Amino acid sequence: MQNMDINNLNAFIEVARRQSFSLAAEALFITQPAISKRITSLENELGTLLFNRINRKVTLTEAGHTLLPRVHVLRNELEDIRRIASNLSGNLHGELVMGTSHHIGLHRLPPVLSHFNLHHPEVRLDLRFVDSELACQSVERGDLEIAVVTLPSELPEQLQTQSIWTDQLHIVTSCDHPLRQLPEVSLETLVQHRCVLPGKDTYTYQIISQALAPFDKQINVYLTTNYLETLKMLVTAGFGWSLLPHTLLDEGLVIVNTPLHLQRQLGVIFHRKRTLSNAAKTLLAILHQFSDT
Repeated sequence: MQNMDINNLNAFIEVARRQSFSLAAEALFITQPAISKRITSLENELGTLLFNRINRKVTLTEAGHTLLPRVHVLRNELEDIRRIASNLSGNLHGELVMGTSHHIGLHRLPPVLSHFNLHHPEVRLDLRFVDSELACQSVERGDLEIAVVTLPSELPEQLQTQSIWTDQLHIVTSCDHPLRQLPEVSLETLVQHRCVLPGKDTYTYQIISQALAPFDKQINVYLTTNYLETLKMLVTAGFGWSLLPHTLLDEGLVIVNTPLHLQRQLGVIFHRKRTLSNAAKTLLAILHQFSDT
């Protein structure tokens, strides 16, 4: 298997994950005929079919199921060898595949990426917007080299983090919400009013959920969304209170005075056992230049 094309391995992994040639092609930024060609090439090299293609439904064959975990390992090892070889040259070039959340990408990363692009235009940045929780899984699998996201409170042992920013979190309402009239709001009073919150599978939801654990059954969640900018719009429109970072506050929001003092850590996640490329190390150094921690 030493002669296998890493692009073919990536194609196999993506088609298996998405159970779709077209969705895998979108994820890899190539055409559907191109990804079909890569899968056919890999199947010919292995001498076995990897996917069943029945009525436009794509599923793994028995051989595909057996080989998928080994292909994951091989792909990651080949990527690691490539980065080691590139690092030995001392040059910054090639591609840096990184993930970030929409909020961090919009409100924290612009000056970092501007600095990186200005000084290292020879590096092609493959920036993927993904929820923080999924980004951690993608780094663990090897789909992303690094991710700049909300850091989890509990980290898989294969992953390592570096904190870059501390995000102060506030309970906020619209300017005409009844809670804004109160000089201080107890948690008992807070949960009597409906709210709009991040999805239950997010790290930010875990923060507010733990803070309000004694009142868990009383929390009146009107709706959830993983997009903080959408939550801000809903709060401004009067749909309820929410938990939002300081970076999103403006004249349309009012901070509610509660006993809570909440924050989250934003930073970089990477794999402990894989080599970071020179490009990733350089971006990490730039991030620390813009750090507030």
